[in-house]
Amino acid sequence: METNNIEMVAESLQTNMNFLWVAICAALVFFMQAGFAMLESGMVRSKNAINVIMKNYTDMCFGALVFWAVGYGIMFGTTTDGWGLFGTDGFMAEGEPWDYMVMMYQMMFAATAATIVSGALAERIRFGAYVLVAILITAFVYPVFGCWVWNEGGWLAQMGFIDFAGSSVVHSVGGWCALAGLVVLGPRLGRFGEDGEVREIGGHNLPLVAFGGMILWFGWFGFNGGSTLAADGRIGEILLNTHLAGSAGVVGFVLTKILFLDGKLLMTDTVNGGLAGLVGITAGCATMSPAYAVATGLAAGVICVAASAACLRWKWDDAVGAVAVHGVCGAWGTLAAGLFLKGDMYNWDIVSVQLIGIAACAAWTFTMAWTAFKVVSMVIELRVSTTDEQRGLDFSEHHEVGYPEFQATLHN
Repeated sequence: METNNIEMVAESLQTNMNFLWVAICAALVFFMQAGFAMLESGMVRSKNAINVIMKNYTDMCFGALVFWAVGYGIMFGTTTDGWGLFGTDGFMAEGEPWDYMVMMYQMMFAATAATIVSGALAERIRFGAYVLVAILITAFVYPVFGCWVWNEGGWLAQMGFIDFAGSSVVHSVGGWCALAGLVVLGPRLGRFGEDGEVREIGGHNLPLVAFGGMILWFGWFGFNGGSTLAADGRIGEILLNTHLAGSAGVVGFVLTKILFLDGKLLMTDTVNGGLAGLVGITAGCATMSPAYAVATGLAAGVICVAASAACLRWKWDDAVGAVAVHGVCGAWGTLAAGLFLKGDMYNWDIVSVQLIGIAACAAWTFTMAWTAFKVVSMVIELRVSTTDEQRGLDFSEHHEVGYPEFQATLHN
């Protein structure tokens, strides 16, 4: 009898520790919204800082409601279609305490996927149009792919697809949605010359960019660590791998610039190099050894440089580098999770499943996001007028400015 009591107490203690760990990690992932807001607003001109922060603030709030009402059921409900494409129950769900905890945690992931889009499209998209697109992403685009991977009935999950914390499910989804928006909207005024010249549009507050990057790094420990959904011994290796890969991403960027390119070590690009490493390790942080976490991060830093250059070559005006950091490096991290799977490395059967998932993510997300932008454009104009873009979206969209002492000349 005494032994049974001890076991019951130990089980109860473990359950409560699991709740506490996931709750802390959910708060850390929520705090990443502040990181995105700081980084993205710092990377744009002062006349658009409020607009970027407003998009980050409101997509989180609208997204929370639609993910609770619709998205969570699509993502984690029972898949009765026979194909493992989407859930059919669990809408506006009520359930056991643990169900609420998981929903809260997953709600933060949904907000992250939508927020990735906001920075890429900065300085040209109407606020109302962005909110409508963010709602569609959170309610449908993100949950459907999430169902394929993280729902036990999802078709990719049944194939053995590896994406522990969301290199594809969260980051590539956000990156490919951003790419669809860039294709539909086009570049900012003056970004590219008629002869193909790339004109720099610098951010107004680079210390804010660094601060935002550090907040995101801090939140990533909750992003990856909390995906255990348990306070157990896996956490140590997951957190170590996360930090090593982020650090290696910075090193990969720095070495690439010094050894192979112009040697200009821009702080904004360095921050993105770290984020690229963090995105890259997110899929395999629980299934690869630390040495391969370093390799994954190093490669992500290099890939981020190449992908950013490719975006400029194709005249995709990504204001914050979201496509390279989240879309491309998310795909690389998903592939790395298969290549460097501890105990079964370089197994073509595993790698082939990863490639199928990467292709499915890009095809589904880009197509549906492109459609979402087009549908929203039938309801509301997507892009602000030339006059408003020149004046700044803070004033034209929100009737206030971030730095009134220096922007006093604006008027109706």
